Amino acid sequence: MKSKKIIHIFAALLSSVTSFFAHGAVTKAEPTKASFSKKSEGKSDDSRVSLASLIFAPNHLRSAPAPGKSYPWKCQIVTTIFWIGEQPSGNNPVPNRSSSWDKTWSKSYGGFDDPNPSHRSDYTPVKFTPRQNPFYCALPYNDKAATGHRPEAARVVPWFNEAYQGPGVSVCKDRWIAIRKGNKIAYAQWEDAGPFRTDHWEYVFGNERPKPNLNKGAGLDVSPAVRDYLGLNETDVTDWQFVDFKHVPRGPWSKLGENNTFVINARKSGTRLVEVKKP
Repeated sequence: MKSKKIIHIFAALLSSVTSFFAHGAVTKAEPTKASFSKKSEGKSDDSRVSLASLIFAPNHLRSAPAPGKSYPWKCQIVTTIFWIGEQPSGNNPVPNRSSSWDKTWSKSYGGFDDPNPSHRSDYTPVKFTPRQNPFYCALPYNDKAATGHRPEAARVVPWFNEAYQGPGVSVCKDRWIAIRKGNKIAYAQWEDAGPFRTDHWEYVFGNERPKPNLNKGAGLDVSPAVRDYLGLNETDVTDWQFVDFKHVPRGPWSKLGENNTFVINARKSGTRLVEVKKP
C-alpha cells in the first residue's frame, strides 16, 4: 500500500510540474504588446502601419496566381472619376498635381487632363498629347514609405519579388488592371494611391471591401479616358482585377505614354506601335 501511495504522490507532482511549464510556454509565446499608429485618410507617405499589417498578413497573399490562373475580380466597387491637375473640392481635399509616386505628376503627364468631354478627343485632351498613358487609375494602397517600402509590402504585394528594383522604386506604380462595366472592359495603369486611403492592402490585395468614405465607399478612381471608354457616370459601380501585362490586349490604352509598357516594348524592339482598329 505504501508503494502505491508513493507512486500516486509522485505522479501528482509530475503532473503539476508539467502543467506549470506548459503554462509558462504559452505565456512566453504571446506577442509583446505594442502601440502602432494607423495611417489616417489622405495621401501622405507615412511609414506608420497597423499591428495587423506587420504581424497578421496572410502568407497566401504573397503569391501571384498559378500559371493559367488570373487574379480575382473585385466586384461591385464604387468607382469615381479623378484627373491629373484636379483642384481640391468638397469630396477631394487633396489636389492631383502630384501623385503618391510622382511629385511633379502634372508636369510628367504634360499638363491638365481636362475631364470636360467637349475638350477631349480620342480619349485625350485636345490641347496637348499626353506624355503618359491617359488610361490611369488609383487604388487605396501605397507600397512606399518615407524610406524604402512599407513593412508589409513584401508580404502582401503578390509580384513584389519579381518587380523589386530597389528601395526607392514603387512595385505598384504602372501596374495594369482591367476595369469592367457591363460587357466592356478597359485597361489602365495604376498611377496613384486613393481614393482617401493609402494603406488598405486588405482590400487591394485581400478580401476586404473598401472602407466607408465621403464618396459612398469608393474603392477605385479612374481617369477621364477610362470614363469615356466605359461610358461611366461621375460616380458609378464597376468590377476590377489586376492583369499581368501579357494578358492586356491592344486598344486605345496601348498607344501613348513614356510609362506605357506597350510603348516601352515597341521602343526597345525598334518597331512602330500601331493600333489595330476594329471594323
